[in-house]
Amino acid sequence: MIHLVSLDHRRSNGFPHAVSAENVTPVWSLLDIFSKKGLKKFIYFSTTQVYGNIQNEIISEHRNPKTNNAYALTHHVGEVICEYYNRNYSVDCHVVRLSNNYGAPILEKNNSWWLIVNDLCRMAFIHKELVLTSDGSPIRDFIHGWDVCYGVQLIIESSSKHGIFNLCSGITLSIKEVAEKIKTVFYNRYGLELIISAGEQRPHFEIRKFVLDNSLIRSLGFETKWSLEVGINELFDYLEQNNA
Repeated sequence: MIHLVSLDHRRSNGFPHAVSAENVTPVWSLLDIFSKKGLKKFIYFSTTQVYGNIQNEIISEHRNPKTNNAYALTHHVGEVICEYYNRNYSVDCHVVRLSNNYGAPILEKNNSWWLIVNDLCRMAFIHKELVLTSDGSPIRDFIHGWDVCYGVQLIIESSSKHGIFNLCSGITLSIKEVAEKIKTVFYNRYGLELIISAGEQRPHFEIRKFVLDNSLIRSLGFETKWSLEVGINELFDYLEQNNA
């Protein structure tokens, strides 16, 4: 069983009772029911946001969570529930701490255009510009949706017991760097030079790039197959084909 049910980051800031009913209770309920019916493997999708604010560090799964928002808090609770069932039942629970994913939607009604890379590609395609809501300095680790699927497949096929995995590319980029890559791909495809507009510049400070360590999932044979440039091209292909 692969558990993907969760409110997104913004909607997780609602009333605790309603948020828990979506983000926490289903994890507990499913494990309570199916652990008694012979469920062998349960894969819970958490988030790398459970690590909290990170700077100039290499972050492995051994780092203790330091949640600083409701979205991360509820996923940490979900992880604790999985840990409880690993200790007390025969079900094998694995936790996937996912970084920032992106990619063309599979279903037409998928609400995936708020994802950073998706949003910027759609903005470029429709408006022929890139407007950043920040100064472009925030750092993220981006992983394509098909690479996420590949990582999950390896966990399913693995004989390893109840691990926690950083599922990420292992490469961190600033939002400005992502915008520059989109600008380059757009120019190569359409011959148009995009203007990148950033938000108000922060006071000068040293940008510290953290790294999410994905060596544990790589020990199962994982490697990213989708570069950011290929993923950006895939998004533009989708936008062309669907007249977005």
